[in-house]
Amino acid sequence: MAQGVSLKKVVIDALKPHEIDILDLSKAICLHNGINSVSISVIEMDVKTETIKITVTGDDIDLNEIKKIVERYSTAIRSIDEISVAKQNHRH
Repeated sequence: MAQGVSLKKVVIDALKPHEIDILDLSKAICLHNGINSVSISVIEMDVKTETIKITVTGDDIDLNEIKKIVERYSTAIRSIDEISVAKQNHRH
């Protein structure tokens, strides 16, 4: 991320197996530093998979860490649908 700018929100379209619990996945993401909240919505269900939308908000989100966590839960990121960034406040 550019110096002085932090990632505040990311919305991810992902595909996960039915066996992966969205509560466990959301807690694993939320435990990471810089993240304040995580919401996951099931958009579509197939025979073996679910399409989900993951919304993450925080003060300084590390997108690479989110990708690693999601992959550990056998979930594939299909697209990044929304990003929100903001300047970091520097106080002197």
